[in-house]
Amino acid sequence: MNRNKLLPLTETTFYILLSLKEPLHGYAIMQNVETLSNHHVRIAAGTMYGAIENLSKQKLIQEVPSEDKRRRVYVLTELGKEILEQEVQRLTHMVTVAKKTMIGEAHEKI
Repeated sequence: MNRNKLLPLTETTFYILLSLKEPLHGYAIMQNVETLSNHHVRIAAGTMYGAIENLSKQKLIQEVPSEDKRRRVYVLTELGKEILEQEVQRLTHMVTVAKKTMIGEAHEKI
């Protein structure tokens, strides 16, 4: 499989896309990223809105109608879902290979 030019995702982008499997506004995305990352990734407001702009331009997320006119709500596009799934597969493969390699090395030392 040829890798998409949008991959690999940064850690921040990965968590933003993962957060947007359901519609959320910017501040909720920031909170969700922090929770999902076990407080390892924190996004400042300026960074968040720059990321939203970039992800929108890349057609990975889109704005959806919201009842609250003060907040802009976003969700993954179909392309965003595909890219997220490809990244999960890529990361899963890397972890699988690493575990096999590390287990193999541990057996060699015994």
